[in-house]
Amino acid sequence: MATAYPTFALRPFLIEDTPVLAEIFRASISELAADDYSERQQEAWISAADDEDAFAQRLQKQLTLIATMNGSPVGFASLENNELIDLLYVHPAAAGQGAGTMLADALEKLAKARGAKKLRADVSDTAEPFFKKRGFTPWRRNTVQRGGEWLSNTTMEKALETPR
Repeated sequence: MATAYPTFALRPFLIEDTPVLAEIFRASISELAADDYSERQQEAWISAADDEDAFAQRLQKQLTLIATMNGSPVGFASLENNELIDLLYVHPAAAGQGAGTMLADALEKLAKARGAKKLRADVSDTAEPFFKKRGFTPWRRNTVQRGGEWLSNTTMEKALETPR
């Protein structure tokens, strides 16, 4: 019996994507980070998407890519200043199927092509295994305040080889 695998595609962010990306952001945090962050921490983290205009501006100021499945967004990632993966979120229904890997690969290739020597990300405890698998190493442990709650994350880095 044949098994169907999802086919993902990438495209750039469009301003009209903001509501669905905010929903992916919220769903990803509430469903995927529940083992690592308390409900109050999740709510504080999710509040970053409450102001959709500010969320859209953040995405517009960065190189933001969207992973789609059958034309519908299932994940997104953004690159700030060519060296920082600022956001990388995949809807829980598509988690573990390759969308996050495709987004991370694309940002890494773009950063490398633009001359970046390293890539950095402030990674949640939930996402740390994903980034470790991709060759990122922990550099610094952080505690940040969001909406009156303290959340921990880890700054991770990866050296990028220069193209020959």
